[in-house]
Amino acid sequence: MTIAPHHEPVMRDRVLTLLAPALAHDAVLIDATVGLGGHTEAALERFPQLRVIGLDRDPHALAHTQARLETYADRITLVHAVYDEIPEVLESLGIREVQGILFDLGVSSMQLDMTDRGFAYSVDAPLDMRMDPTIGITAAEILNTYPAQDLARILREYGEERFAKRIADHVARARVQEPFDTSARLVDLIRNAIPAPARRTGGNPAKRTFQALRIEVNGELDALRAAIPAALESLCVGGRIVVMSYQSLEDRIVKSALNVGTRIDVPHGLPIIPVDKQPWLSLMTRGAEKADDAEIEANSRAASVRVRCAELLRHPKVAA
Repeated sequence: MTIAPHHEPVMRDRVLTLLAPALAHDAVLIDATVGLGGHTEAALERFPQLRVIGLDRDPHALAHTQARLETYADRITLVHAVYDEIPEVLESLGIREVQGILFDLGVSSMQLDMTDRGFAYSVDAPLDMRMDPTIGITAAEILNTYPAQDLARILREYGEERFAKRIADHVARARVQEPFDTSARLVDLIRNAIPAPARRTGGNPAKRTFQALRIEVNGELDALRAAIPAALESLCVGGRIVVMSYQSLEDRIVKSALNVGTRIDVPHGLPIIPVDKQPWLSLMTRGAEKADDAEIEANSRAASVRVRCAELLRHPKVAA
């Protein structure tokens, strides 16, 4: 098991700038995917009065971050939880509202760098892919037990894989001879299943399949659909939410959830818009912001990031 000694959080300065108006004074920030604690550490350094509640489903990440941020032990609370459990976490801590919430979605740097977890298709490792290795079904179990049509659906929906059916059919035939247990065999199978012209473009042909399996193993999209509305309900008026997505499926869910709060809920042409029908969210980013070329060159994991931010103008429940 190896962990990279240095972790550079993606778009650190821009994320802190977006959160800054909400965190200027005695504030609480939820880092809903604390990982190695890069964004949390930067926030604690920049805002001396800030308290951070860091969530992660991966106990290894929490242990590493607790040790790394020991200096800030009196200002950080780490919780083993999935990000759709934010309301329950706050209730357990006796906190009603927070000023900031950050989601840094997808697989973490630590999980990619821990070669025995099976997230990376570039090294041979057990096909696990559980963000919380203590519970749930593994990627190997999915490959060995799901019907071919269900495998194809997962690869198509979660990996946006054009050759989903071909790959699923190859898996179904191969597992009869020998169950899947490590990543190298799956990578070879995918390469053989995809037509040669398609293998020459778009990077490693296993990327989309590994993404799809990881999402299915961890129930990521279902958790995200529940998490964003729950997070917005946990913000105080003037609080801000920042979400960092790394693939289009995540970003579409985030965009849709935030847009709900920006709509004017009245018939077209109404001369006066009642306060309770006006938008209750204000978007702080124009569309999804991306990392600049300099950051991408320095940190390749920034290449696919999409950042969205919104500020809570009022609690929507008041409008009922």
